Amino acid sequence: MKIQPQGPRIGVKISDVDVKALTDEQFAKIYRAWLDHNVLVVTGQDLTIPEFVKYSERFGTIVPHPSKSTRHPNHPEITLLGVNKFRPDGSLNMDIYGRGAEGWHTDGAYDAVPFKATQLYALAIPDQGGDTFFANGYAAYDAMPQRLKQRMEGVNGAFGGNPALLNPEDRGKPPVEHPIVRTHPETGRKSLYFDPRKIRFIVGAEPQESADLIAELETCMIQPDAQYRHKWNKGDVVIWDNRCSYHKAAGDYPPEQDRIHWRVSIKGG
Repeated sequence: MKIQPQGPRIGVKISDVDVKALTDEQFAKIYRAWLDHNVLVVTGQDLTIPEFVKYSERFGTIVPHPSKSTRHPNHPEITLLGVNKFRPDGSLNMDIYGRGAEGWHTDGAYDAVPFKATQLYALAIPDQGGDTFFANGYAAYDAMPQRLKQRMEGVNGAFGGNPALLNPEDRGKPPVEHPIVRTHPETGRKSLYFDPRKIRFIVGAEPQESADLIAELETCMIQPDAQYRHKWNKGDVVIWDNRCSYHKAAGDYPPEQDRIHWRVSIKGG
């Protein structure tokens, strides 16, 4: 098993291993590498859905994604990404094609218990484009001015969901609160827990101050030396820590080509 850091402050790649046959000792090394680097890539895998689910469950509890329309029909814990992106009339459904490419975000911030991690398994990859970008939330916290760190310590943000792919009965839920400065429960490190598209307001702040704080936090979010760009290969399994990182899809691959992943949402920890 080879462990190779990717970026200077985020990303690690694991090769020469079969996740179906990991010993507890091997998985402990993989899990530690993931905690240390926020985003973990395991290359060259050949998995069935039960095998992918079994491996993912070693990281925590899998929960079905709230977007019911994109769940696997026989395995609701699996989200199908990139499937059915053309409507019956032949037009491109941008909610499917551009999913994840709307901007930097963290998964599950709209949930009272947000997602610990998200894991993808690549089934089909286009000839060009289709990369995924990641950024380090610890680095974002480090970049916050001391004044801003002190202002946000112990302060919550109110987060709400994006209704684009939700069924009508699942829309309109009230926002939930999470700490803006989040101490990781496993590493003990502080990160900026933030999502520009999901945050509604800063709890306890007047409207103008809330808007100003949100705008300033967004400027700290992405640090140039704390990013990793993943170019997918078929068989890649990639997991990222939503507690301390952000991501976005490039949204730039040829629409006529397939970019298909299985996805699981993981809670716990």
